[in-house]
Amino acid sequence: MGLTIAQKIIRAHLVEGDMTPGSEIALRIDQTLTQDATGTMAYLEFEAMGIDRVRTERSVAYIDHNTLQSGFENADDHRYIQSVCRKHGIYFSRPGNGICHQVHLERFGIPGKTLIGSDSHTPTGGGIGMLAFGAGGLDVAVAMGGGAYYITMPRMIRVNLTGRLHPFVTAKDVSLEILRILSVKGGVGSIIEWGGEGVATLSVPERATITNMGTELGATTSIFPSDEVTRAFLRAEGRESDYAPLASDPDAVYDRVIEIDLSSLKPLIACPHMPDNVVTVESLKGTKVDQVCIGSCTNSSLLDLLKVAALLKGKTVSPQVSVSVSPGSRQVLTMLSDCGALSDILASGARLLECACGPCIGMGFSPNSGGVSLRTFNRNFEGRSGTADAKVYLVSPETAVAAALTGEITDPTLLGEMPSIRLPERFRIDDSAVLSPAPAEEAKSLEVLRGPNIKKFPESRPQEDTLSAELVLKVGDNITTDHIMPAGAKILPYRSNIPYLSRFCFGVCDQTFPERAQAAGQSIVVGGMNYGQGSSREHAALVPLYLGVRAVIAKSFARIHAANLINAGIMPLTFRNPADYDRLNQGDRLTLRDVWQGMETGEMTLLDETTGERIPLTCAFTARQRDMLRAGGLLAYTKANGN
Repeated sequence: MGLTIAQKIIRAHLVEGDMTPGSEIALRIDQTLTQDATGTMAYLEFEAMGIDRVRTERSVAYIDHNTLQSGFENADDHRYIQSVCRKHGIYFSRPGNGICHQVHLERFGIPGKTLIGSDSHTPTGGGIGMLAFGAGGLDVAVAMGGGAYYITMPRMIRVNLTGRLHPFVTAKDVSLEILRILSVKGGVGSIIEWGGEGVATLSVPERATITNMGTELGATTSIFPSDEVTRAFLRAEGRESDYAPLASDPDAVYDRVIEIDLSSLKPLIACPHMPDNVVTVESLKGTKVDQVCIGSCTNSSLLDLLKVAALLKGKTVSPQVSVSVSPGSRQVLTMLSDCGALSDILASGARLLECACGPCIGMGFSPNSGGVSLRTFNRNFEGRSGTADAKVYLVSPETAVAAALTGEITDPTLLGEMPSIRLPERFRIDDSAVLSPAPAEEAKSLEVLRGPNIKKFPESRPQEDTLSAELVLKVGDNITTDHIMPAGAKILPYRSNIPYLSRFCFGVCDQTFPERAQAAGQSIVVGGMNYGQGSSREHAALVPLYLGVRAVIAKSFARIHAANLINAGIMPLTFRNPADYDRLNQGDRLTLRDVWQGMETGEMTLLDETTGERIPLTCAFTARQRDMLRAGGLLAYTKANGN
């Protein structure tokens, strides 16, 4: 029986376990990346391990999230990360150099290599044929120290592409179509492999858009083959020597096969407040638009912005619409400037923002109150834009331009003829904003620079055999990490200050939660389906840990968040019968006995001391995860046992 692309890379990097779906495997990691919103904590964790130098082939720290320096906090964190990088063997991408996923694709991604990053959209690397995973910062820290990355062996889903996209229909529409088919839960436990004759019609930036959005499916990762299109992209980046062909075997077996005819797709749009709430753009025609944002790690490539510039050339954006454009990297911005496309964008009335994440994480350019914002981003969770009552839609750059020009949601095919866009055969290469680490001997004498905003890693506690705690919060389905630990310009600067962050935990759901949780001492949270979807931010586990949360009971969990909870020493437990969710009430006193035995057998019984109800729970901890929970989390486990 043949192998899929992902299975081939897994087999080449397997250090523990076997490739039976559902079993735990450990992978050797070639590359890591961090960004500054999660990086400070990841590097504090790495330092706590006492390892002098990273042991990966390449580790890169990017400054792309917290670039708004309205106080000392972000600047101090950037300085801290830069000093850690220089001392410990990590490359440092300076503020303004670009978004981690775009820059990594351009300058460091290598087909067939493994990559984990402390950002959930790290699977963007699958567009170039990498096996790339989003992970918690602690997992990244362990990998930098030479440790393996542990995951459950995924199932394999194949998406066969046929035909060719029509003008004004884009890779973003392909992403929205697969979200419409599978939903935000449909990829859980699976790797999405893209294939078929239609793949050859998609450039690497277009493929990267699709693998980026695969995160919203809940997928473990997504991957494209490495072919002549990949070789051409690497040649343009001056890195053709990194090329390696990768394809699935003709007799590879998949758990599910999905067929998409590219020529049948129309422009699509995701409505508030979920990426899978997908309809045709045409069905919403005439909806008034207040704001348009073009950029993010999903749609900020040179190809995307050359199309935007061509469509805006000689035109003026509607006076009712505020428009921003954020190039994904300094390379993209420089090439736009060199060819004159940047002038076309600026002359239209659009505002140029920094080469950074910006509005995607609520870091500036928030919509007006109650505003309709069309964004070329990957998430439209409620409040994520920085405006609580905004209505955020996800669209392609072409659909964004159509709305910017007309002031309302407009099918972009009505704009006329699509200008012909060709990527240059050679990109402008300038790596001067990527700083190399110091040589090992020199690094020994270097100091790590810490500002007053950097606080200690929260102390975890080993799980005891009996847990008795109050149910301090009960929430519904599709609770995201933005619900648990919000982003935004007011909060992100404190990502290295867990005590301060704790004031905002679950603030979107219940502003009284932090005070009640601290008063309870130790507590339990109950959630619905797909609990913890969205960003990989481990703060959504570390802050509840600081506030005393000992277990989360839900109908189901998103993969990365469940792993982050275990890393923090918090038990993720699942209702055996999802209907039992309705039998629990906020404020009830809950007890779990024989916890250690339950972790072994995979079954526990929850006693609701308030009502007398007994509710069966399930769990699926590996031997390693059980040991981690008994130790008090991954950091304590690693210190005690090594990597």
